[in-house]
Amino acid sequence: MPGGDSGEKTEKATPKRKQDERKKGNIFQSQEVNTVASLLVAFYGFRLLAPFFMNTLKNSLTHFISLGADVDVGGISATDVQVLCIRGLIDFVVAAIPLLMICGMVSIIGTLAQTRLLVSFENLKPKFSRMSPIQGFKKMFSMRGVIELLKSLLKITVLGYILFDVLKEDVPLLPRMMDMTVGQAMALVGNIILDIVKTAAIFFAFLALFDYVYQWWEYEKNLRMSKQEIKEEYKQTEGDPQIKGRIREKQQAAARQRMMQSVPSADVVIRNPTHFAVAVRYKPEIDRAPVVLAKGADYMARRIVAVAEENDIVVTENVPLARGLYEAVDIGEEIPVRFYQPVAEVLAFVYSLKKKDIGLRK
Repeated sequence: MPGGDSGEKTEKATPKRKQDERKKGNIFQSQEVNTVASLLVAFYGFRLLAPFFMNTLKNSLTHFISLGADVDVGGISATDVQVLCIRGLIDFVVAAIPLLMICGMVSIIGTLAQTRLLVSFENLKPKFSRMSPIQGFKKMFSMRGVIELLKSLLKITVLGYILFDVLKEDVPLLPRMMDMTVGQAMALVGNIILDIVKTAAIFFAFLALFDYVYQWWEYEKNLRMSKQEIKEEYKQTEGDPQIKGRIREKQQAAARQRMMQSVPSADVVIRNPTHFAVAVRYKPEIDRAPVVLAKGADYMARRIVAVAEENDIVVTENVPLARGLYEAVDIGEEIPVRFYQPVAEVLAFVYSLKKKDIGLRK
């Protein structure tokens, strides 16, 4: 049926639609990209800051162990326990804050980079549709829900395989940790963890790339518009074409009326018998060069000639000059230099006619 597909969303979203959705906070981004970036920064940051962690841990343990020789167990009060807990918490925070800040900054930068510095509080507004069990079930069994489930299963499976593949070679080394110093043991464990992280990061990087492309595709798909929606948007932004057409017609009619009102002040009308007519004025006291007051083709040309004859304006035929002025000069503009000579000849002829007419009247 004609127009039956007007409701189908088959058209790409317009820039205005995308801008409106962006203002609402509806944008696409991949959490997998942030996860991979945070994972790599966290572990490599931990490796870089390991000496700082060890030194903080060593100082904290030294402090608490030294207290065991100085404090009588029976003399420890609740206040002392509170002070010790606060001291331990401070040591932990001092050790953890650098890494937490680095990871937080990476997550923020990754989000802002994907959203192009968008900050919107629209999604923080309460929406009762989010609390609907029906909507929840729809999301669970939607294509997006299926994709998220498959991603989770794939991550668990691959991560499990990576753990098995790495640990099967390093597990025999673990008993030897008994003969190592604390630093050597921690270095061994750290190397094992980093091997796991590096291998997992390669997989997660490919997964993040796939997820980013999928999120972009789904975002574009959800923003598709029907042809009717595009028409309505055009009307809202550009105005109804029919109304604009009527306004344009009125403007053109007003311009034509003003043009016709200026014809009586012309010195001469140059025409190409019926197709073109150009009204020219030259007043040396106000004009640097002859000025085109009105011009028209066909019907408008006949009207210009009629108004000129009604007001005793000289009408002369000059086919190439009429066509040239019509095509080259806009209304209200001075004629170009190349028309000076032929227009001057026409004006001289007009002035001679006026002188003769004045002489006959005398």
